[in-house]
Amino acid sequence: MRVGTSMQATGASGAIKKKMTGYVGFSNYPNQEHRRSIKRGFSFTLMVAGESGLGKSTLINTLFESKVYPAKDDTVVGMGAANAQGSNNAEGTKTVEITSVSAEIVENNVKLRLSVVDTPGFGDSINNDQAWKPILENIESRFDAYLAQENRVNRSKI
Repeated sequence: MRVGTSMQATGASGAIKKKMTGYVGFSNYPNQEHRRSIKRGFSFTLMVAGESGLGKSTLINTLFESKVYPAKDDTVVGMGAANAQGSNNAEGTKTVEITSVSAEIVENNVKLRLSVVDTPGFGDSINNDQAWKPILENIESRFDAYLAQENRVNRSKI
């Protein structure tokens, strides 16, 4: 069904009738969904894991062409870096601390709400047998929170 632009006309009963002037049908649904998604924007969560100094922050900043991660203080170098961070325990193994950084990026009038989950300390210790557990727990807790929101009647927090 092909129709032109929308026009208003008042009928005998006083009701306003609109005449559709664009294409209306199932084949136009992808175009409508595309326009709605562009207006609403997108949310994207990305997790980066790796040893300290591998360039995770540089990769994210380069990938999105913006300063998602602020510049780090490079004053602590070498063996003293682990002690200065305060993440060592008595055995000399580091703990994985999961941090999240959020940024909103707009490109060509498309909004992207980016959340980067960083895992500083992952793989830095000598024995990395249990280094993946905090990451797995974080992923499972995020999934559980998402599932709880999905099961609600009002899903505004997703």
